[in-house]
Amino acid sequence: MLHHIYLGFDMAILSNRLFEAVSRDYRKRHKLHVRLMDVDGAISSGDTPLSRVGTARRRRSYALQQSINNGAPHVYETAPGILSWIVALEDRRRIHGGLIGGAVLDESRTATAAATQDYLVGNGMAATAATLLVGKLPVWAPDRVAVAAQDLHSSFYQFSGWKPELLDENRLRRNQMEQLNRAIENQRREGQPSLYAFEKERMLLATIRAGDRNGARSLLNEMLATIYMSTPKLVVLRVRAVELLSCLTRAAIEDNPLLEPMIERNHTWTEKLVAAADFEELSEQLMSALDDFIDAIYLQGVNRSNLKVSQAIDYITRHYMRPISLRDVAAEVSLSPCRLAHLVKAFTGRTIMHLIYQTRVTHAQKLLTHTEHSCAEIAYEVGFGDQSYFTKHFKRLTGTTPMRYRRAG
Repeated sequence: MLHHIYLGFDMAILSNRLFEAVSRDYRKRHKLHVRLMDVDGAISSGDTPLSRVGTARRRRSYALQQSINNGAPHVYETAPGILSWIVALEDRRRIHGGLIGGAVLDESRTATAAATQDYLVGNGMAATAATLLVGKLPVWAPDRVAVAAQDLHSSFYQFSGWKPELLDENRLRRNQMEQLNRAIENQRREGQPSLYAFEKERMLLATIRAGDRNGARSLLNEMLATIYMSTPKLVVLRVRAVELLSCLTRAAIEDNPLLEPMIERNHTWTEKLVAAADFEELSEQLMSALDDFIDAIYLQGVNRSNLKVSQAIDYITRHYMRPISLRDVAAEVSLSPCRLAHLVKAFTGRTIMHLIYQTRVTHAQKLLTHTEHSCAEIAYEVGFGDQSYFTKHFKRLTGTTPMRYRRAG
């Protein structure tokens, strides 16, 4: 189901130069032609005999919807034994159609060539054309299809510079649910008790404090699976999720009283969890809360004994994406810039600007991992006004460049 997007098609927005650049790059890699389609499944360029099969348009339209919902290319059968794939074209939550990456015979197919030809003929293709088409299609393994589909997706968004905000969100949501489903299945297969494991809270908090974001996500998935196994009722799941965040917040504050500002954040998280319409949305909101919790613990955890420094760090975590300076932070906590600089250095071993850069880089790492935004876009999103300035500080704090970090992830 699609939310908050505009479905429309405008050939002018996809220039011939862009389409040719993507097509040329794709042909060079995979020896296949790219077709352009509108949101209703109609071919807008490079019509083929296969595209005129009676069921083809309906299948293409459905495949486009699936590509949008999953945030990734969608592979589908245009006829028994014939695979094709579609990449949704989105820019800032507006869908402009899709790219069809070709047609190949499925190497692992169960349908015979005769069955494929019979299907094509039965859906409007001439017998001779059906025989010629099946005879000349390349035979590919499913793994090769998946690679080609992903290459087409990457190539288009690299050449176009479009921002697939909705696709990125949907892909992240799908990945999170897949991880959660695996955790639920593992617990069901291994016969683990379906009681909520409170003892894992401290483990989760320790993982967060260590800065292990992936480990924390994995552990939270296990905990969500345990919660779900205890009862699938949404009202109970909401209560358990709120309870989990409250316990984490309480444990963090008990360990470091200067983390008290997290109580206010916990109220915001709780409102979103209570409003969740289903388990998928509940899990998504809980994962978002975990990311926010990790960021707060990381920065607040460096200081354990000065209220003013704690307030300064909290201000940075809330305003890092805007231009902020030592003077801005000092005014917020009612200290002179000189006094605040001295306190922050004494209690954290870092300067205010170091904490600001570290916060921005931490959020940039998340965007590099979970979105396809360009480095320039990410630089502006996290508060760096210039890509070269962003790259300089990213490398200084992580030891690598943003692009290398993205490829390694």
